[in-house]
Amino acid sequence: MDSEIAASIDEDHRSRRRHNLVLLGVAALVVAIDQLTKWWALETLENRTIDLVWTLRLNLVYNTGAAFGLAQDWDTVIAVVALLFVIVVAWASWGGRRLAMPPVLLGMVLGGAIGNLADRAVRAGDGFLGGAVVDFIDLQWWPVFNAADSAIVVAGIILVLIAPRYRQIQAVDEADEQREPGGFGESDEPDGP
Repeated sequence: MDSEIAASIDEDHRSRRRHNLVLLGVAALVVAIDQLTKWWALETLENRTIDLVWTLRLNLVYNTGAAFGLAQDWDTVIAVVALLFVIVVAWASWGGRRLAMPPVLLGMVLGGAIGNLADRAVRAGDGFLGGAVVDFIDLQWWPVFNAADSAIVVAGIILVLIAPRYRQIQAVDEADEQREPGGFGESDEPDGP
């Protein structure tokens, strides 16, 4: 019995560790891609625009608002919300909790938030985290954005689409864990006197 509980706890720790490693790896990849592409945009697009296909062009813009240039006057509030998101995810994930979201998608959102926060921290601006975010992907019929914005939006759309199904899978997994011998939902004691 004790070995079963120990094995269950050990498997839970391994599962959380895998979850956190995937989350961290994806977040780091998104930050790296975001910062490398922004560096390239700053080096290449300072004095020119590159037309690619149809209305897609690469055009350097400094954004003090939210994603896609929205809420220009809310730069500090947006930065604080993004910072709080990063802190909550870090606290929950490394504090022994596994967030009920796929780690790849959570990592995309986390990496995007960190990428844009990095811009706000190092670019000249007014006040706390008041720097501008580098945007350069310009469709000309949609606000200009960057790789971090793309990661956040794509992950957000997928999360909305899979949320009902993912919750069902999580509920079934939790119910199965409780029905296993030694689990919280079942007693090892025989029924009756």
